[in-house]
Amino acid sequence: MSAESVPIVPAPLDHPDRQRLRRIGRRVRERLAANPAVYAFPNPEAELFAVGEFLSAEECARMIAMIDAVARPSTAFDLDYSTGYRTSYSGDPDANDPFVRRIERRLDDLLGMDRDRGETIQGQRYLPGQQFQCHTDWFPPDTPYWEQEKDRGGQRCFTAMVFLNAVEEGGHTHFPRLNLSVEPKPGALLIWNNADREGVPNPWTIHAGTPVVRGVKYIVTKWYRVRRWG
Repeated sequence: MSAESVPIVPAPLDHPDRQRLRRIGRRVRERLAANPAVYAFPNPEAELFAVGEFLSAEECARMIAMIDAVARPSTAFDLDYSTGYRTSYSGDPDANDPFVRRIERRLDDLLGMDRDRGETIQGQRYLPGQQFQCHTDWFPPDTPYWEQEKDRGGQRCFTAMVFLNAVEEGGHTHFPRLNLSVEPKPGALLIWNNADREGVPNPWTIHAGTPVVRGVKYIVTKWYRVRRWG
């Protein structure tokens, strides 16, 4: 998909969580910049970061087994599996499992986020042909589900995604408007700010999980909110 074929999703300048998004973005940006293990992508339109080998091979294998145990057909907020928009399998590993809690604490500490701002970690599995078409992780306020989400944590500020295995072919995380495609690398962590530096939800963060051609893709994702989640 070319960048020209992806429309810019309008972002409201008067978003109700704008000041919180701006403050959190500045705090996390400064924390990650001070960490030598974090790589910042040189892109002026969006803030993306990466950490290599965030999870060990053993931790990746353990998380993959946990995803297999809970994976069900994925849904989006307003579309079900049958639409073909999101055709992966997903599920939430036991949030009270000590191993899952340990991984979440490491993510919280890396970003400097309070534990209660984080959604439950979600695992995803993509088989050949499965994908997640272009979407943003932030919630457009003019959607029906925003009325629910604004009262249970508000806007998503940051996304943290860990790749758990190598994929034989396909399965990239693709940001078409940024001309950036990230290949799955076992244990690698990808982070992005869902807002710009002024706290406006950033349409340049539109992204897709491209179809897996050969092999299987496993990832875990954790989204953070501007207020206490849940």
